[in-house]
Amino acid sequence: MKRALPVVALSIAGLIPLWRYAPSSGTTTTTEVAAPASTPSSSSSSSSAPSPSASSTSPAASQVVQGSTVNTSKGAVQVEVTFEGDKISSVRMLQQPNHPQTTAAVPKLIQETLQAQSADIDSVSGATITSDGYVTSLQAALDAKG
Repeated sequence: MKRALPVVALSIAGLIPLWRYAPSSGTTTTTEVAAPASTPSSSSSSSSAPSPSASSTSPAASQVVQGSTVNTSKGAVQVEVTFEGDKISSVRMLQQPNHPQTTAAVPKLIQETLQAQSADIDSVSGATITSDGYVTSLQAALDAKG
């Protein structure tokens, strides 16, 4: 009888977090990491306006492609990739699960993508489901680019 009261109290205390647990829902945040700029600084030293050919070639060479939306058990994942010619210059998350591991993993995934310049990247430990969805959406964007 002396043990019954603490066992019941601890059992209830252990079940309260389970009752209060609410899985993450929705996709709220967007994250973007761009590759370091490698533009020459000579145009900033001149006092004249930028040349028309320099300003018109950058937007023409830049192409933005959206990957497919991948539904994972944590939530939807979708990326948007910006290409400068054939090179990936930035990646932005259009949709991602609202989950702490995902929030921590996304910058790592984007950084690895910029370094590898492909979808052949490692998944982030603790965010494997999101990593797999990211790679699938990224590969769809790369395939759409051609």
